[in-house]
Amino acid sequence: MKKIILNRDAPALRKIALEVPIKAIGTKKIQNILNKMKGALDKEDDGVAIAAPQIGESLRIFVVSGRTLSLIKNGDAVIKDKNKSDDIVFINPVLTKLSKSKKKMEEGCLSVRWLYGQVERSEKATIEAYDENGKKFIKGASGLMAQIFQHEVDHLNGVLFIDKATNVENIPPKKENE
Repeated sequence: MKKIILNRDAPALRKIALEVPIKAIGTKKIQNILNKMKGALDKEDDGVAIAAPQIGESLRIFVVSGRTLSLIKNGDAVIKDKNKSDDIVFINPVLTKLSKSKKKMEEGCLSVRWLYGQVERSEKATIEAYDENGKKFIKGASGLMAQIFQHEVDHLNGVLFIDKATNVENIPPKKENE
């Protein structure tokens, strides 16, 4: 099966993504892109979010996995699929506020497989975006969700976490019998 998620060498990951025209949000084209993003994210057990450029679409869209939202709400408890929250779609996201207090956080990326490093991020972030129905919303977050907002907006600006990371390590997945 063809891998949908682009790797770090793909030129599409280094371009500044284009805004989605508001009138286009409900179109079949955008809905198909969202479905492709959600499907790709769902196939990656360790994926917390995905940006449109990661599937080759240079559009300002990212999706946060419902699995991640469930983990945040339940404090890292094991989540059964039936209790999974819905994915959250962010179209034309803009970080409107970042806290001055920053923290080094461990990061990885579905497009930069098995490399992990420390990235300094604001501890709190506020984002303004449109949902998949074209409704504007504002969401504030701290911790992991604030980190996700910043990481995904970086993707939309052609920036990968390895551009900012320190202490980068290659940590391949453990094999079943390890």
